[in-house]
Amino acid sequence: MKTLVKWFRRGTEFVAAMMMAAMFLTFILQIGIRYSAKLEWLGETFPVLEPSQYGWTLEFCLALWVWIVFWGAAFVVRERDHVTFDIIYGHVSPKARRWFAIIGGVAVCAGLLWSVEPTLSKFYILRLKKTATLSHLLGDWVRMRDIYSVYILFLVVVAARYGWRAISAFRHGADIDQPGHDGAAKQ
Repeated sequence: MKTLVKWFRRGTEFVAAMMMAAMFLTFILQIGIRYSAKLEWLGETFPVLEPSQYGWTLEFCLALWVWIVFWGAAFVVRERDHVTFDIIYGHVSPKARRWFAIIGGVAVCAGLLWSVEPTLSKFYILRLKKTATLSHLLGDWVRMRDIYSVYILFLVVVAARYGWRAISAFRHGADIDQPGHDGAAKQ
């Protein structure tokens, strides 16, 4: 099971890295086209370098940014990498920390799952709306709904992670995933 989790984690990190690489390369292309636009003869000589054909690069970078943020928060960022306000948490007994973790995990899980239905019900607004320039590049099947669908994935995955955190805290205590604990996960 640990091997499967390791490969899944590596796969999700690979997807995030590929999205970052695609965004970076598109950004470099955007810069190159922007500066070559000043050379009017270049677009006339090489029609593929006509600046008006590259309006999609901005929207593509924005779409990738949305996916990178929510994909990364759902799959790549580990629990210990999150910013936490643990002034009280660190000064209470392990039993109190356990209950903090259980209550916090259940609250986050319930809140995120509760927001799935209202979010999905608003997606009907986006189902018909085409992207401004990506639909010209990729075809009419690309809709705004598709770009923001990663948010639903984020809600479900993070809810599952916090639900699992609550279950783990209930079964093993809150400090099981903390550095220095005997059962701590090693990198």
